[in-house]
Amino acid sequence: MPKTLTEIQSIVNQLAEKINAPNYLLPTFSLPIGDATPNIELDSFGLYNYVISERGRERERKITSSLHDLLYWIFSSVTFSMASHYELKNRIEGQDFRRIMFAKQEELLGILHEDWKEREVREHQTILKNHPFND
Repeated sequence: MPKTLTEIQSIVNQLAEKINAPNYLLPTFSLPIGDATPNIELDSFGLYNYVISERGRERERKITSSLHDLLYWIFSSVTFSMASHYELKNRIEGQDFRRIMFAKQEELLGILHEDWKEREVREHQTILKNHPFND
């Protein structure tokens, strides 16, 4: 049986605390803001919807029956933002910024769930296959 939006929000908040994720990076639940902040919906079929809308237009919608996948989508986005901020503060001149950013994102996801870290590692490897580090 699917979790309610309130239950999902509670899980998200607990996980966010583990990595000190700021609230402004967390999704909304059933009340989209329309500024590209992800919104989580539960549809009439009991499926989880991860929706990004901006300026009144839906930009992306991912649907799953898996709470595990939904939480990965949420925290892949949250940790990407956190890792980008971390890299900016710790940039090494002459080094491809993605070295620090990817490592930090993988580290943060690993704190939450080892599977999420491994999924992100595979995503990064795919990116690097097509766009290798440039340093």
